[in-house]
Amino acid sequence: MELTLTPAAEKFVRRMVRFGGAGEHAGFRLTVSAGGCSGLASEFTVEAAPQAGDAVVEVNGVKFFLPAESRLLLQGATIDFMDTPTNSGLKFVTPNSPSCACSSSGGGTANIDISGIGHKH
Repeated sequence: MELTLTPAAEKFVRRMVRFGGAGEHAGFRLTVSAGGCSGLASEFTVEAAPQAGDAVVEVNGVKFFLPAESRLLLQGATIDFMDTPTNSGLKFVTPNSPSCACSSSGGGTANIDISGIGHKH
């Protein structure tokens, strides 16, 4: 599977997995579905192991657990992370993605709440 991470996205995902509390073999489970202004909507969790039907895809040493639909939608995509005063989230740029004119959505951005992330001592 062809999937690219920008340095910002890689840093974000690594931090989520590291501080997610799921153990040293944890991965980033990313569920992407059709929808939203940009054509994609997403949800993620940090999991200790893949769920039934998930494929393990490693990108730059980062482990993703991807359901079948997510793999289809993310084939050839670049995942970026943006953090602005008004919006924080993952952004997906796919080879066939429609352009998004919705200023409120951040153009392909899945909003996420990162305020609950804590550091384990």
